[in-house]
Amino acid sequence: MAHLWQKLTSLPFLRAEATDSAATGHDGTKGTDLLLDPRTAEHLELLTGRSCNRRMIYRTALTHRSVLHDNHLADIKPDSNQRLEFLGDAVLDLLISEYLFKQFPTSDEGHLSSNRSKIVNRRSLAGFAHELQLGEHLIVGESADRQKVRTSESALADAFESLIGAIYLDQGLAGAERFIMTHVISKVDLKRIVEEEYNYKSRLIEYTQSRQIPPPLYTVIAEEGAEHEKTFTIEVSCSGIVLGRGIAPRKKDAEQIAAREAMTLLETRDPFSPCPAS
Repeated sequence: MAHLWQKLTSLPFLRAEATDSAATGHDGTKGTDLLLDPRTAEHLELLTGRSCNRRMIYRTALTHRSVLHDNHLADIKPDSNQRLEFLGDAVLDLLISEYLFKQFPTSDEGHLSSNRSKIVNRRSLAGFAHELQLGEHLIVGESADRQKVRTSESALADAFESLIGAIYLDQGLAGAERFIMTHVISKVDLKRIVEEEYNYKSRLIEYTQSRQIPPPLYTVIAEEGAEHEKTFTIEVSCSGIVLGRGIAPRKKDAEQIAAREAMTLLETRDPFSPCPAS
């Protein structure tokens, strides 16, 4: 996958377009007004752990669209970060998806998507940007600055994704991955997120308690494979009624899968309801 992305972005037209777009205004102007502030460059190099070789790209990543409407920049119109935001969003989704795919081999597509959305939603991205003090380095229009756009959730989330896009173009997929692992994955309480998503066993217990039903019983009905690579099949039942079955390399995961199947059943029909008299 990494080789595919590297091959795509090695195409001259894509890299050249990103560089020229960041370094040149819409009217072809090049000059100091479009340079990256040295303090910002130093800050970004601390965040990425690498030199900012293509500084114009990073400047574009931090340029809010409000700059385009500033009167004093009428003759110099730098690009905003909207295109880089598009690219950064795709890179972020790819790397977070790959990380979750590897970390949770028994998770289905729905749960992987749900967990990813909890990590990369707008609020969390704005939080990451705030922690990295990106708002202080945003390039914004005067009116937007008075409206405190530097602290707005939307502007910060956009800047964070745009920065990832810039890092990707400058340092490649490996550089973007280093940044995301350092400033996203390491900051996320992944265990809590997964427990919230997967805690079907707790939900099943709550269900049985609220209806005065005996607690669920988990039974291993099969163990297959060598000792170091076993697969467990577990059934969950209540009052002798089988509600679900789970298969996984770990008993805990198989129990969660069984409980999830049970909750799916219980949300559609109640097998504990007495049959109506005929």
